[in-house]
Amino acid sequence: MAIESQPAASGVDVSSVQKLAAEIRESVQRVIVGKSETIDITVLALLCRGHVLLEDVPGTGKTTLAKALAASLDCQFGRIQFTPDLVPGDVLGVNFYNASKGEFEFRPGPVFSQILLADEINRATPRTQSALLEAMQERQASIDGVTTALPEPFMVMATLNPVEMEGTFPLPEAQLDRFMVRASLGYPDRDEEESMLDRFRAGENPVTITPSATADDLITARKVVDQVTVNDTVRNYLLDIVVATRSSASLRLGASPRASLALQHAAQGWAAMHGRAYVLPDDVKELAVPVLAHRLLAETTTQLRGQATARIVGEIVDMTPVPIERE
Repeated sequence: MAIESQPAASGVDVSSVQKLAAEIRESVQRVIVGKSETIDITVLALLCRGHVLLEDVPGTGKTTLAKALAASLDCQFGRIQFTPDLVPGDVLGVNFYNASKGEFEFRPGPVFSQILLADEINRATPRTQSALLEAMQERQASIDGVTTALPEPFMVMATLNPVEMEGTFPLPEAQLDRFMVRASLGYPDRDEEESMLDRFRAGENPVTITPSATADDLITARKVVDQVTVNDTVRNYLLDIVVATRSSASLRLGASPRASLALQHAAQGWAAMHGRAYVLPDDVKELAVPVLAHRLLAETTTQLRGQATARIVGEIVDMTPVPIERE
């Protein structure tokens, strides 16, 4: 394993970020059995102002995960159940005429939440899916020519049914590129499922989550993550991976500049979560697939997009020389 030398002390204390991430993880695992890797990826997105795309079959705990994250930070939780008849106003909100007051009033939609669950986002039409684009990128919503800022922190967790399921619409590439990471809970293994059955017996009260931190704590932690050092050697390694996706014969669409920024920021957050104020090449390697794979388009049409691109990104990472420590 290649390890980059620790740079000179940057004066950044990441212990508060590491502590916050551990507290959120512990809170979420009160209701999500196992799946520590997926939980860490979603916590990472929170710390990096990113959004999460959860692709999985129904019933694996995607909604529970989103609610648990919101509860652990005492954040306002919102949910949109995407269906083919949903319109943008159902997402953003509408101006309506209040006859008793004789004036128009704005009724905010669920997008004005701090943790927003976009459930089964690929069941809505592309027009409605695109209503989230401005909110996800610019943290604001425009309704009838009036732009309103969204609350802080703001994160979208979108669940996605596999593309082979009936009644789904593919997400446009522009929207996929707005998600910092893609993750999957997957089915629990036998021991995890046995633990889940034991923990949540029928008829018992569900487990409640007591907030372990506040939204202000998260906002403060984000400022610390921004200061984590990425030296030139690590940055060049990151760029080598990104540029290789653009020249790969296996890909029709490579990683965008937004993807480069997302990978760098995610690596900063990952380092802070592990108690380091500097990024290692191994941080970039660890996050390349969850950050890049969903943004790419494979040449082949015989495999699911996610499976094909994840494999290709893995091969690119394996072939890209890793910077090693010099004496």
